[in-house]
Amino acid sequence: MRILKYIFLLLLLSLVALSIFVATQKGEFTVERSRVINSPKSAVFNYVNETKNWEDWNSWAVEDSLIEVTHSKNTIGKGSLCTWEGKEGSGDLKTLYIKENDSVFQKMNFNGNSSEVFISFKDTLKGTKITWKATGKMSFMFKIMNTFNGGAEKVIGLMFEKSLTILDRKLDYEINTYSIKVNGLSNKLENFYLEQTFTSEISKIPKNTELVISKITNFCKQNNITINGKPFVIYNTYDTANELARISICIPIKEEIFIVEGSDIMSKKLKAFQAVKTTMTGDYVHSKAALDKTKEFIKANNLTKDFAFSHIEVFVIGKKEEKSPSKWITEIYIPVKPRGVEKPSVPLSEKSEVSSLPSEK
Repeated sequence: MRILKYIFLLLLLSLVALSIFVATQKGEFTVERSRVINSPKSAVFNYVNETKNWEDWNSWAVEDSLIEVTHSKNTIGKGSLCTWEGKEGSGDLKTLYIKENDSVFQKMNFNGNSSEVFISFKDTLKGTKITWKATGKMSFMFKIMNTFNGGAEKVIGLMFEKSLTILDRKLDYEINTYSIKVNGLSNKLENFYLEQTFTSEISKIPKNTELVISKITNFCKQNNITINGKPFVIYNTYDTANELARISICIPIKEEIFIVEGSDIMSKKLKAFQAVKTTMTGDYVHSKAALDKTKEFIKANNLTKDFAFSHIEVFVIGKKEEKSPSKWITEIYIPVKPRGVEKPSVPLSEKSEVSSLPSEK
């Protein structure tokens, strides 16, 4: 009996000593890891900046089969938020601010631990260097776990390393898997649409497009306006030298409506026109390649471009319908002038195709 008392006392003293040891350990931590990702900087930034993708590349979410993630209405950039419940616990991640194509600053809470998360993106010869840094405070239980597992630097650092490896593998497939098919001449029918027009940096067009499409869609819902097709962007001008474009972000509607003067949303009619159509499957970063391929087709067939506008992009399948960029489908139309019956140098029925389909690692 006396031996049991001694054993109990020894265990109690050991527990007290452990508690004192853990309590005296630093409760703050700073962990940083970097990796070069084999994808363009804009594509890496856009993927990380979209909180819907968080569960697909963060190792603790990928490895948790029971995790359930909930997203806020806004999932891109400042104010976007995701919360989760899983076998390892619960938490939330909120984006506080971003610098376009440069950095993302977030606040994370996980099982009583809070941290500030800073992710930066830099161009390199081999792709994009992404640096992930977290600074925060640990709860008492988290300090105990870290004490037995090598400390916060090792525990959190390993999570970062595994996550960046997953991100590289994911993006190498998702961003770099694409195909471009020039379908040939197409007759676009007249239709009505709502638009917002402004000048944008070309690199910011995907983000601006998503925001404005959401805005016009909500406008339609609030005013019982029937949407009649997929959203599209009219590139009125496309200045690659200065990286600027004058764009109209549009939602097709069933019939013409009249909007009060002063609104930034306008009601317009797109007249019927003839164009060369190209179908691009994959991330938007390949849009320039699709445009170049379409222009080659126009030149090879002795077609004359109509300069009423530069081109139109129709988002047949985009982020809203499909998370995986490799499965997005965009139709591109470059307007051409109707011509006589002279034979083209390349048959108009001929389809030109280019693709890049790396195997998923």
